[in-house]
Amino acid sequence: MDIGGKVAVVTGAGAGIGAAIARSLARGGARVAVADLNGDAANGVAAEISAEIPGSAFAFAGDVSDERVITELVNRAEAEFGPVDLYFANAGVTGGPGLDSTEEQWAAALGVNVMAHVRAARVVVPRWLERDGGYFVSTASAAGLLTQLGSAPYAVSKHAAVGFAEWLSVTYGDRGIAVSCLCPMGVETALLRSGFGSGVEEAELASRSVTSSGAVLTPDDVAADVLAAIADERFLILPHPEVGDFFKHKATDYERWLRGMRGYQAALRSTE
Repeated sequence: MDIGGKVAVVTGAGAGIGAAIARSLARGGARVAVADLNGDAANGVAAEISAEIPGSAFAFAGDVSDERVITELVNRAEAEFGPVDLYFANAGVTGGPGLDSTEEQWAAALGVNVMAHVRAARVVVPRWLERDGGYFVSTASAAGLLTQLGSAPYAVSKHAAVGFAEWLSVTYGDRGIAVSCLCPMGVETALLRSGFGSGVEEAELASRSVTSSGAVLTPDDVAADVLAAIADERFLILPHPEVGDFFKHKATDYERWLRGMRGYQAALRSTE
């Protein structure tokens, strides 16, 4: 897909990966709805984009795990710019640690990291089928292909996000709807530094397991990979190419991979 002239919705766009994607889309000629739960953050990013490229962005504040809010967001984007061509389900939360995660933490992780994608698809896919095309981009994580030490809700919800993106692609890929799934490891965002690293032992383990396993990329690095993948209509987006190798090792020898992850976890704990 050529993003020039297209209309895009980006959730979780008040900072981090979402903000970088929104900026990159606008610079590529798209018009962008910058959505975030934090209205001030969304306003800041939209204002920055509009100052550089007038008329190319607007801000929207709301909880995009709520289907009524998603409908309002998409309707607003279509009223401002025209039919939505791309939807980036990028908003995410870390969830809690392990078996002691609360029901509320599980509900938040599943609601934002998975069901927000499902509910967004309910809104946009029927419209795209009527118009013969659209593009859905799901932000998951390397944790969705591998796992996440120190955070059961994050690991489980990101696996589910990958699974839903796969299902969308299989079900609608021959009907004009493209799907990509973004699975990075460490990215320099507040989610990595404060979402996991909160002073709680398991949270610290979760953060260090990511920062110790590979390079920590900038959001702009990730956004560049996302736009390249969209141009190729490529499903799996791996800003850290080594994730693909890890995934192959997991698939070819699950028992060895599990032993390796337990060993990696033990090594991280020994350095605490």
